[in-house]
Amino acid sequence: MVSKIEKSGPPTRERKLPDWFKVKAPGGENYLEIRKKIKGAGLNTVCEEAACPNIGECWDRGTATFMILGDTCTRACSYCNVKTGWAGTVDLAEPIRVASTIEKMELNYTVITSVDRDDLPDYGAGIFEQTIKQIKRMTPDCKVEVLIPDFEGEFESLERVVNAGPHVLNHNIETTRRVFRKVRPRGNYDLSLELLKRVKQINPYMPSKSGMMVGLGETKSEILETMSDLREVDTDLLTIGQYLRPSKRHHPIIRFYRPEEFKELEEAGLKMGFKHVAAGPLVRSSYHADDQHNAAIDKILDSANAKSYQS
Repeated sequence: MVSKIEKSGPPTRERKLPDWFKVKAPGGENYLEIRKKIKGAGLNTVCEEAACPNIGECWDRGTATFMILGDTCTRACSYCNVKTGWAGTVDLAEPIRVASTIEKMELNYTVITSVDRDDLPDYGAGIFEQTIKQIKRMTPDCKVEVLIPDFEGEFESLERVVNAGPHVLNHNIETTRRVFRKVRPRGNYDLSLELLKRVKQINPYMPSKSGMMVGLGETKSEILETMSDLREVDTDLLTIGQYLRPSKRHHPIIRFYRPEEFKELEEAGLKMGFKHVAAGPLVRSSYHADDQHNAAIDKILDSANAKSYQS
């Protein structure tokens, strides 16, 4: 007999979010100050472009996720709120502006992500590399996490980013194998797994991370299968959050998962061997990323001689 959670069913009514989705509207003093600095530097954040529900909490606590390589993605995933099209020229001064803004914000931890840039020979890896280096040069005490695209399987691009020395390498699998092609037509499930596997081949001591959305039509057993696939390639950290439809033109929400279901997934992930699992309705890939990094490093240093781990 198929359990209730196993049935994907028709799209849910989306007029009213469940009670557990209530969040404080952004507008605190820190939020306004960070927004002013980011806009003044002409930078983009995934917090705004992807309409993240945690923007108020994260910015109020003085953290932000910067989106480099412009605000236009060359792909068109059906769940994503970032605009799509031909992205145009690359701003070679962007890495310095990002690093300078981070220095002014006095951040201890930052996440750098990007749109997909399939139009570039290196898929944007060079700008990732320079951004990491500039941040480490200007704010050596600030930890850097990168959330990268798949680089269309060009692993020389991946090596450039890993060898630049980020403290966490994140690449989101996003969804389960069956649903993947429907919502990410330009991506490849196995390619994403291979990328995460290659991270450990380049640097065994670098924490690797991935993230998933639920509510796109997958079943619980498929979620667990994807989590198992991520562990097979030695992924250390995992985030799982509820998909929220940005607009009526995006993929519909098939179902809302309850908080206790996220707790079950978190516990299952820890049993599988993930060093940290953040699972909840409003969890996103960068949510409390500093806590995840610290948990991973503590366990990595406990289990191996990490002399080669980047400073």
